[in-house]
Formats: sequence, C-alpha cells, structure tokens
Amino acid sequence: MDHPLYRELLSRLERELEVLPDKPDETPRTTLDCLWALVAGQRLALSQVATAEMVELDPAGQERLRQLVELRLANAPLAHLTGRQDFMGLVLLASQAALVPRRETELLGWSALAKTASAGAAAPLVVDLCTGCGNLALAMAIHAPQAKVWGSDLSPEAVELARENARFVGRPDVTFVAGDLAEPFDNPDFAGRVDVVTCNPPYISSVKVDGMHAEISEHEPRLAFDGGPFGIKVLLRLLKDAPRLLKPGGWLLFEIGLGQGEPMHKRLAGLAAFDEVQSIRDPNGDIRVLAARRSAIAVTDRPI
Repeated sequence: MDHPLYRELLSRLERELEVLPDKPDETPRTTLDCLWALVAGQRLALSQVATAEMVELDPAGQERLRQLVELRLANAPLAHLTGRQDFMGLVLLASQAALVPRRETELLGWSALAKTASAGAAAPLVVDLCTGCGNLALAMAIHAPQAKVWGSDLSPEAVELARENARFVGRPDVTFVAGDLAEPFDNPDFAGRVDVVTCNPPYISSVKVDGMHAEISEHEPRLAFDGGPFGIKVLLRLLKDAPRLLKPGGWLLFEIGLGQGEPMHKRLAGLAAFDEVQSIRDPNGDIRVLAARRSAIAVTDRPI
C-alpha cells in the first residue's frame, strides 16, 4: 500500500517487531495489514488479509492504528488484537482465554486425521483433551465430517471460547466440556469406545515457563504451557488415562516438546496398553508428535 502512514509504520515494524519462531506466518507487513484492516472494521486472520481492500483511514482511525502498532510492539499477540487465528485451513476466534493455535500443532492435527480416516468406523469417535480454543477438535470435525468429536479442558474460560468457535465455524454439534484430562469421559459412553484421542498438553517445565518470551508469558494462560518441574507431569497422566478411553486398535496422538521425543517413545513402547508406537517428525527432523495404538486386550487390563 502506497500511503505515508503505512510506509512509516511498516518501517518501524521492520526495525522493531520480533516475530516468534512458532508463528512463522507473521511478518511486519502482514501484521500491519491485519491491524489496518481491523481499524477499518474487518477482523481478519493472516490468511485473509492478502485479499482485503485497504481503505483510507480518517484521523481517528490513523491514531487508533498507531495505538495498535504500539500494543503489538509491546508484545501483545497479533491474534489477541484481531481476535482471529488460522489453523489447518480454518479461521478461529482467539482471546486470552486459551493458547493461540500454532502452525507447529498442525502436524498433530493432520496425523490424527490420517488415523481417523483409517479407523474403519462409519462415524469415528474422537476425543480431544486439553482442547484450549477447540482448534484441534474443530479441525477434525471440519476435515472428517463423519466423525463425532468431543473436547475437554480444565479451564472453563477455554471451554467457553471453544464453544464460541464451534458456532463460529458452523459445527455446533462438536461438544466441549470442562474437566481434567479424561475425567469428563469416565463413563460407559466413552470407555473403550473411542477411535482417536488427541492432546496438545502443557509440556514446558515450570522454570522455563517463567523465562519464556513476554508475548507468551504475559499474555497467554500459564495453564496451557506449564508441564510441571520436568515438563512431563501432564504427559505421564495422559499415558495413564487415555488407554481406558480407546477401543482396541484406537490411537492416541499427542504433541511433545523438543528433546522429549526419544524418551517418551521409549516409555510408550514399554507400556502393555499399546502395541505400536510411531514417532512423527517435523520438517526440521525433530520428533514433535507421538502416536500409539491401543493393544487388542481388554480395557480392564492392569493399570499402566
């Protein structure tokens, strides 16, 4: 856009904006385009802004734009300013109630969709734990419309945002409930009947959460990141809880942090509840998703 204010603010963003590695789609230009569109009355995700018409702003609008740029440079997440975030081809609502969906988590989503497609059920049952804003659950529902999808989160605020997102993307049939990991599904409707369990759990050690970039530590819920002293507190509970939901041959898929892949793979491989474990690597060659298949044994087998 050839406008003096646009050139001024773009130059400043190019000098001062720090884009985090887990948000690769954000650039100084797309950031400014989203904020300009927001002031003009359009709440847009990054995927939508390229085709948006950049209209002239009146003096009040120009001042508001300057304020938004200041907020972004002060580490307010772009998704919190616009209220929108992309994930697996969907545009979702975003707020401080839940983790902003990351591009890296799409690896988990596409991997889970592949397992859902191979489940062989006419209406596969999918449960997403630690659902946050509902991004994984809703992506599963949109891309596998035959699936029956549920999601849960410990945070009631996150669950409410997930429900808003379900309405926003036109899938109000996806059910979100508040509760701790698999606890909301401890009943006969789910025990031993679930085809795919997904989870993007908190996996950062508590001490590292304190030192995370201000864009994360000061604006996103700690509950979504803090995995306890060693970062695996929730992961270990997941390995214990998920098998009682899965049918024989069903799959558990979850995201892990850098460096956790090999030890968590070994731990999974040593559990009687699972008979196959797969490590799924990102484009950099790092293991970021683990997939484990429920053994063809009774659901009432000995505890893990």
